[in-house]
Amino acid sequence: MLTDRQQAVLDAVLALMVEQGGDFSMTSVARRAACSKETLYKWFGDRDGLLTATVRWQASKVRAGNYDSQRLDAAALRESLENFAANWLKVISSSTSIALNRVAVSHAASGKSNLGHIVLDNGRFAIGERLKPLLEAGRAAGLLAFDDSEAAFRSFFGLVGRDVQIRLLLGDGLKLTAAEISRDASQATAQFLALFGAERPKARFI
Repeated sequence: MLTDRQQAVLDAVLALMVEQGGDFSMTSVARRAACSKETLYKWFGDRDGLLTATVRWQASKVRAGNYDSQRLDAAALRESLENFAANWLKVISSSTSIALNRVAVSHAASGKSNLGHIVLDNGRFAIGERLKPLLEAGRAAGLLAFDDSEAAFRSFFGLVGRDVQIRLLLGDGLKLTAAEISRDASQATAQFLALFGAERPKARFI
């Protein structure tokens, strides 16, 4: 669990990425966050450790919401999926995520650092593992029908993201308002439920 002070450090890293791309030093982070380099190394280890913590911090903002897996109904499933979709759209359309992903793509292409793998492992893959329990709970409750939770997640991910992230990464001036994010999250959820929704089997009485 990150302290408020540690969160402030990671926000400083994200701010530097927006301003400078990936070419920042531990010294510049320490200066921006008003702490010592020794503190950074103590908290996060090396630069890769700091980057990993930063990616995890940004990805943690994408949540599936609170739900009771033992008492999941159609309304709670829809609400949780919509919350996840809205959180994810809000995060990926932020200037910090755009900068972070641009740096990760650049470093992955050049081999400059391990940031590409860090973003995949602690961003996309971690987010998938965060949502799959909800999908599996929906299947157990008879609300969803699918064979593979990874494939179901990828379908939902695609319906939510559409071409938004690639457009933003390539410099499109797309601006998503809160109302547009809410609308798109609701629409993606409805489309997903149309593809994977299943009615609960009726009880049989003997």
